[in-house]
Amino acid sequence: MTASATATTTAIRQTITLPIDPGAVSLRSLSQQRSRFELEYALERGSTANSFLFEGDEHHAAVLVHPPGAAYGDVFLPALAAAMPDHSRSLQVVVGHVNPNRVALLRELAATYTRLELIASNAGAKVMKELWTLRKPTPPGESSEAPPLPDLPPIRTIRHEQGTPLSHGRTLMLLPAPTPRWPGGLLAFEERLGLLMSDKFFSAHVCTEDWAESNRSSTEEERRHFYDCLMAPMARQVDTLVDRLEDLDIRTIAPGHGPAIETSWRSLLSDYHRWGESHQQASLNVLLLFASAYGNTAAIADALAQGIGRTGIRVNSLNCEFTPANELVDAIQLSDAVLIGSPTLGGHAPTPIVSALGTLLAEGDRSKPVGVFGSFGWSGEAVDLLENKLRDGGFSFGFEPIRVKFSPDAARVKQLEETGTRFGRELLKIQKRAQRRSAGGLSESRSDPAVVALGRVLGSLCVLTTRKGDLSGAMVASWVSQASFSPPGITVAVAKDRAVEALLHKGDRFALNVLAEGRETALMKQFLQPFEPGADRFAGLELETSPAEQPLLPAALAWLDGEVKQRMECGDHWLLYAQVNHGGLFDAEGSTAVHQRRSGANY
Repeated sequence: MTASATATTTAIRQTITLPIDPGAVSLRSLSQQRSRFELEYALERGSTANSFLFEGDEHHAAVLVHPPGAAYGDVFLPALAAAMPDHSRSLQVVVGHVNPNRVALLRELAATYTRLELIASNAGAKVMKELWTLRKPTPPGESSEAPPLPDLPPIRTIRHEQGTPLSHGRTLMLLPAPTPRWPGGLLAFEERLGLLMSDKFFSAHVCTEDWAESNRSSTEEERRHFYDCLMAPMARQVDTLVDRLEDLDIRTIAPGHGPAIETSWRSLLSDYHRWGESHQQASLNVLLLFASAYGNTAAIADALAQGIGRTGIRVNSLNCEFTPANELVDAIQLSDAVLIGSPTLGGHAPTPIVSALGTLLAEGDRSKPVGVFGSFGWSGEAVDLLENKLRDGGFSFGFEPIRVKFSPDAARVKQLEETGTRFGRELLKIQKRAQRRSAGGLSESRSDPAVVALGRVLGSLCVLTTRKGDLSGAMVASWVSQASFSPPGITVAVAKDRAVEALLHKGDRFALNVLAEGRETALMKQFLQPFEPGADRFAGLELETSPAEQPLLPAALAWLDGEVKQRMECGDHWLLYAQVNHGGLFDAEGSTAVHQRRSGANY
């Protein structure tokens, strides 16, 4: 499929019309730039917001599936008006997930289309009613006057799988798909076309005008990144949903973000199962409780969960607004740590968070660490409440309470990730100490002849450095090897729990600083020290810059400037293949420092 000749455009966004079938089009809103700081956008490949319009006739209303948020309103609404110019015609809008940004666009639709009906799941309808008249807090000293809001249109509530007839002899099946992150989830399946409009599920943040991906590998990294950021903390619920979808006669999956999947959708379902299994098999479990009015507290939760997940610990995410009391009690009792986050609304924590806090105080194990976090506009009483009640209740904290005004920026998101990773590492240390005590202090793996032999594989000592916009990172690397002659390439193994890993996706650049024998101690000491989350790894160092603007260490022996071309998952590491574009020597006479190990069980 190709985009129509007409498109509504702004400086950085546009909406194009992609034909699907007679009487059915996709209205794809595109953004080539990263406009938000949430982790899901961290690859900086742009994004799309995909909506689907089925035209009406004299017997059927037009149906709009999954409209975008208000951020795309200035380009989406003209495109919708061009596709449906008669504003007096009936229009039904299927709302797949509900947040303030999307409700803001629904208000604009309600002001324009006089015969508008909203279709939402039971939970989605509840959230929509709560958000319809909710406005962001007005800064102190500013006028609180605002134009009147349109009346909330009638809402058709979908409690179970339900079909609705469309024009052209089609049928739209509506499938409630609640998850902690999106309790109002509602998928749509057009049976004749076999078209599953999956909303957040199977999405990828990549800007493209192509209707479908060219092949499975073309978007694999972006879809895996989206899964790790948003799906992994609720892998159990996502896995159950994928099982349900396998019973449908699917021919194409069209997600809310990114291109459609036509030829390889079965392998994508398998990938979702496989990715989820790795999370479900983890031996430690962190419970993440939250509520989020505007999505800011959820963004903090996502960053913490991503950081914890990098350590191989399972994160179980629960939305306190939609979690039954018995499920909450079971989750608390089965967890190895609990994190709880809340926005501050009108100087208070929302009632579901207060209730969840009471359950945690009653059922929580004081020997297991906790953490609290939250966002706020002009005050932060909710986080203070959580902190004080848990401290008074005898709980120990895994990190200092986190308070974020409005939404976190890119630097704060990275700091939150690193906080989660440090928290996860501490839990693993506690587990290992307990295992050593129960085993009498012996480690079988270290005495395994194969593991000892593996330790004899030598690697050159290097420091990998990288800078991406305002973010930077570094790590000591010794699992390095030349991988190709033409083009010249290297491989570097990066542990999944390294903070720098987030800056090493396809297309990202880095420098490899090869250390000199006899002069490696100072640089090793610098980069092996424990850093506080968000700390500058290069503080106090003299730096030079590579042609790709990557940090270079003049005290090293040599340097290479590489661009990541491929990533392969290898157990607890990512193996990166990078093409070398530049390089040079700082010292033509020195020798390479080599890392000697006694065991292959550690570095």
